[in-house]
Amino acid sequence: MDEKFAIKLFDDYKIRTKWDFEIENYYYSVIDIIAVLTQSKDPSAYWRKLKQRLSEESNESVTNCHRLKMSAKDGNLRLTDVANTKELSHLIQSVPLSKMAPFKFGLV
Repeated sequence: MDEKFAIKLFDDYKIRTKWDFEIENYYYSVIDIIAVLTQSKDPSAYWRKLKQRLSEESNESVTNCHRLKMSAKDGNLRLTDVANTKELSHLIQSVPLSKMAPFKFGLV
């Protein structure tokens, strides 16, 4: 699978992405998106809790998330949950509006 890594900037947030040439779609780091949406101090913990809640509800969005290696803060490649553009839109709708930071969001 041919892939291209990139960092997308949204305000002061870095969103790790991976372009998959086979399916011609981006994968986005779910934790990075959660950080933008909620401005949580611990987006990993927020995602774990949200993922648990969605799994209990049998929400397919969590099932359709993949794990890919992406650069971590320490520069090493680590597995992280990712979602393509379609699945990401479902996940965004799963974040409670009361927790969502005001934003303008455009996925490229």
